[in-house]
Amino acid sequence: MKIHFIAIGGSAMHNLALALSAKGDHVSGSDDAIFEPSQSRLKQRGLLPEQLGWFPEKITTDLDAVILGMHAKGDNPELLKAQSLGVTIYSYPEFLYQQSQDKTRVVIGGSHGKTTITSMILHVMGDHDRDLDFMVGAQLAGFDTMVKLTDHNDFMLLEGDEYLSSALDLRPKFHWYRPNIALLSGIAWDHINVFPTFENYCLQFELFIKQITPGGALVYNEQDPVLKALVETTEHPVKKYPYGVAPHRIDQGETLLDTPEGPMPVSVFGQHNLSNLEGARWICQLMGVDAEDFYEAIVSFKGASKRLEKLADRDGFKLFKDFAHAPSKVSATTQAVKRQYPDHTLLACLELHTYSSLNAEFIGQYKGALASADIAVVFYTPEALALKNRPVIAPEAIVKAFGRDDLVVITETNQLVTYFDTIDRDQSVFLLMSSGNYGGLDLEKLAGEG
Repeated sequence: MKIHFIAIGGSAMHNLALALSAKGDHVSGSDDAIFEPSQSRLKQRGLLPEQLGWFPEKITTDLDAVILGMHAKGDNPELLKAQSLGVTIYSYPEFLYQQSQDKTRVVIGGSHGKTTITSMILHVMGDHDRDLDFMVGAQLAGFDTMVKLTDHNDFMLLEGDEYLSSALDLRPKFHWYRPNIALLSGIAWDHINVFPTFENYCLQFELFIKQITPGGALVYNEQDPVLKALVETTEHPVKKYPYGVAPHRIDQGETLLDTPEGPMPVSVFGQHNLSNLEGARWICQLMGVDAEDFYEAIVSFKGASKRLEKLADRDGFKLFKDFAHAPSKVSATTQAVKRQYPDHTLLACLELHTYSSLNAEFIGQYKGALASADIAVVFYTPEALALKNRPVIAPEAIVKAFGRDDLVVITETNQLVTYFDTIDRDQSVFLLMSSGNYGGLDLEKLAGEG
């Protein structure tokens, strides 16, 4: 096939472009900005556009398809040209569905934990030499691309994102996939710029459940009351498999799973991650991997990139970085680290970076999210507010929203560095949570100073 990508530089888009090129399709693309690692990876495969920008002349009638990324707007000149010529236009998830119609589609959805659960499943399948097609939203260690498409694999594993598909297709991505086997990890209000009420957000998951193939399987986290009620009241004919937290104990900072073969040490920890692990076990079982083989493989799982990633562990000092930004995930991650290291002083620092977290109407959702930390810090920059066209939020409003009078609020990166320097590193844990980069904070230097 001859396929052109409009907004080829996106995290998901460039991975799909690489996968199709590897499959033998002729791939081209455009974008007005391409950052690392997309830039280097596209260049290595000869797919990096020669110039940044949009070039309608690239759109011709000999194209089999155009794939439209979420970054591209409705008035994009290449999109307008494709529409005028009648070229077939797909959103990213629509194209993936078209490519997997004859496969057993396994979709991992939920407000949080999707990447970790998908990573665990891929790790277990790879450990047992079970080949499958897949799509994951984040770069994982050991994988050249985060999309794999073949003509022969029976399974297609998809991370099911609830965000919109494209400028032309305002449905959530995971509404496209119509799974045979699905997992939902939980529901916590997110993307308020798209789903202005919690009820509207929950509706997207209700619709997702109704799109599971009749007679298919739904694995769900029964410890989430909203999700539990949604699943248990649905009349859609699916087999339901509830799960909770994997049985375990903690011994001197090490998590041990309780398995039929005895205690088994694992690298991941915390209620949230051990719930993810239990969900992954159910999915693997439905894909033909029994519990014994699952436990054998999961022992060597080190965690998904950016998910509770340990950056330093020396001389009584530990530093973790986590992608957490939603209130429920911030709370779960903070609790997990404190529970794992109860004798350490826990400094938890959250960067407000997303549209939702910088919204004064939403920020109250964070009340109590940092309660497990001994020292709680919130960081945000005026630049982030300006970029998202949000009004200035006063530090006093942040303190009130989090419900913690001793909350430290910092708005400049150099001030954050200075503050970290005042904290005694002996028997302490620093937990940094963000989907951003703390205004360019040098994490390697911070880790090395432990």
